[in-house]
Amino acid sequence: MATNPLIDPEALPLYLRLADRIETDLRAIDGADGARLPSERQLAERYEASRVTIRAALGELRERGILVSLPARGWAIAAAPKSRGAGTDGRVMGFTDLAQQRGQRMRSEVLSAAVRPATVREAELLHTVAGADLFEMHRLRYLNDLVIAVEHNRLPLAVAPALAGTDFTRRSLYDVLREATPKQQPHYADYSVEARIATDQERTQLDISGPVPILAATQLTFNQEAVPIELTIQAYRGDRYTFRASITD
Repeated sequence: MATNPLIDPEALPLYLRLADRIETDLRAIDGADGARLPSERQLAERYEASRVTIRAALGELRERGILVSLPARGWAIAAAPKSRGAGTDGRVMGFTDLAQQRGQRMRSEVLSAAVRPATVREAELLHTVAGADLFEMHRLRYLNDLVIAVEHNRLPLAVAPALAGTDFTRRSLYDVLREATPKQQPHYADYSVEARIATDQERTQLDISGPVPILAATQLTFNQEAVPIELTIQAYRGDRYTFRASITD
């Protein structure tokens, strides 16, 4: 993974720095999908690290989609990551992109937008440092004037300083990222979704009455250099949104 010039590598936890080193080495040798890695003991010797740190680094690479764990057989290189929520050009598509592609009217209502310090957990996920400026936004998303989702976005301000001064009732978040210097192209994302009961606040925001479930999605988006740039949580009305995915080998 290319090092983000806006982040001091030495400020990252040791296991994350080691994960970056291992990923760089794997890309250098261009290993085939499914190729086995040396044992954790051999990796610990090669990288002069404890097995605990090696295991944490390998776990991080599994989270990035670089490796898969093989029960009782160690670790192997994962298949090349496919873009989640991607269009035909292979890029990750935002809510605005999808609405335009489907010919639907989209609008956003910004509930709050501010810059604040990143927490330790946010810093770990977004590969920045705790206390660094984080752009945070809550907004409602509408399609054809029906409220579909409430969205919570968090991004390191350093990746696109223009975030702080943008009117997101008029602009697309991903367009602002693509226009940044250097540009931040949402390339692939780790995405998970679960059904649950809406909170009282979500029921009010999504205009829910009666037993309507919500689909809660968490998305960690990576740029063209495999650097995480966006952490978003979305709560969709279950009666107005359908999740679809293509599963490949």
